[in-house]
Amino acid sequence: MSDTDPETADGADVADDADTGAADAAVGGDVDGRSLEATANATGGAPGTESRVVARTDGLGVRFGDVQVLSDVDLALGGDAVTAVVGANGSGKSTLLRALAGLLPPTAGTVRVVGEADRPVGFCPQDPRFRAHFTVDETLSFYADLLDATVDVDETLELVGLGAVADRRVDALSGGMVRLLGIAQAVLGDPGLLVLDEPASGLDPSLRAHIFETLRDVAATGPAVVVATHHLSGAANADRVLVLDDGDVVADGTPEAVVAEAGVDSLDAAFTKIVGDELAVHAGTEVDG
Repeated sequence: MSDTDPETADGADVADDADTGAADAAVGGDVDGRSLEATANATGGAPGTESRVVARTDGLGVRFGDVQVLSDVDLALGGDAVTAVVGANGSGKSTLLRALAGLLPPTAGTVRVVGEADRPVGFCPQDPRFRAHFTVDETLSFYADLLDATVDVDETLELVGLGAVADRRVDALSGGMVRLLGIAQAVLGDPGLLVLDEPASGLDPSLRAHIFETLRDVAATGPAVVVATHHLSGAANADRVLVLDDGDVVADGTPEAVVAEAGVDSLDAAFTKIVGDELAVHAGTEVDG
């Protein structure tokens, strides 16, 4: 992380190098709040875009060598809403999130994020890492001090449900609490776009439910929240579901609309009908050099 003294990291970054400083700018430096706001009435009523457009992709494509991972993705993401991105392994979920966060440059198209806040984008990786002997409060205060904006650390900890363990050391936290601390770090500075990669992966059902409830609470404060997940029970409680398959958006709507369009009775069944076996691994599309 470019803004962090490497000696604070105990052999690793205080958090993943993709968690704070790198995500503070839009892809390609294109932070154009006026042009995004002008698109708010041209989104066709897409879920999550009714109030205000926070981020937009136009013809987004990402290619690694001869493998096309994302192809011509057009999205408008609105504030005050949770968008769940689901898809088989290798479908492009993490690539889409990293492109939205400004951590991965597109090979085609553009990503634009409204840049009104001190920190336009907040990012939480799947495995956030923090200095083990810092307390929860010390960890979040460290990140807060990197920002120009005034941050209420106690309020942020209460928002994610960590207020009662503010004095606990990081190495004494459960895996779920570490994920919540990662979310708390990501929301510092009131970013307009919050991007989270599999925040509930590997957790027990109660903690998964708590994390998705927390994301709804965070979205209620204003940002557009985009979360990649394999847990369809959590996605079913989102405002909007994007289903990716081989780098393309193959379904987009409220959970109820996606289920109805598939002609089934649950999001799990809709997912299986749309993309096949959830355990399948997709590897992008090979293209000519």
